[in-house]
Amino acid sequence: MYKNICRLALLLLLLSMAEAKAQQPSDDYVLVFSDEFKGPRGSQPDASKWSCPHRNPSTWARWISPSRAVAFLRGGKLVCRAIPNTTEPGDTARMLTGAVESLGKFSFQYGKVEVRMKTNLKQGNFPAIWMKPSDTKTDDRYGEIDIVETYGYKKASFHTIHTHETYTLKKRKPTEFSKDIDISRWHVYGVEWTPDSIVWTVDGASVGVYRKSSLPEDLRNGQWTFDRPFYLRLNQSLGDGSYPRFTPMTNEEYETRFDWVRVYQKKH
Repeated sequence: MYKNICRLALLLLLLSMAEAKAQQPSDDYVLVFSDEFKGPRGSQPDASKWSCPHRNPSTWARWISPSRAVAFLRGGKLVCRAIPNTTEPGDTARMLTGAVESLGKFSFQYGKVEVRMKTNLKQGNFPAIWMKPSDTKTDDRYGEIDIVETYGYKKASFHTIHTHETYTLKKRKPTEFSKDIDISRWHVYGVEWTPDSIVWTVDGASVGVYRKSSLPEDLRNGQWTFDRPFYLRLNQSLGDGSYPRFTPMTNEEYETRFDWVRVYQKKH
């Protein structure tokens, strides 16, 4: 028993050291945006930094709601939930889901993002931390950086890039990386984004790299659509039933918690 206690203590120490490493970028970086989600229990996220995305037919957004019951602060965390719709009688959505985004309030081009998150291991669960271009009017080429997504009860994190070449032209499949971890425990998910590459990290360790192509044809097709400002999204959504663990249980409640968000950029 003593040996087991010692092993557990060592494991906790190693996890703590890994997280501390993730929270300490090099001296080349300066903090440009953060939210520690401090506020009274049940209060709303800081309106100077976040707003609720609009509902739309896509899987992640089909049940988004501005209800205070699905996105709120509690215990120094942002809580995003998915709950059966029993409180909004005029709303035909089967579930209500919580989400926040920094569109129109904060965006950045290149830098390091880290978010500490934990979520449920439950069938149909589909939370995410991701980034989208803040101005699509001047450039209609698609771009999306999925810092992390998780699916259902699978103990794994997924990290994906979508470009004009993959999403719109469908010339190749999106690049995706994954890591086997217990997503119901706290982990720090991040990306380091430069003019030439995007590196995904979990607890400070790299899990994948996507690089800008040097081939002119690739660039013409939109292989790299990331030289522009992007904004942040944090959301608790539910799957669409396209495979068993992605089928939501509409009589259940889901919850994803975000401890903090930090964005750094290199000093000029």
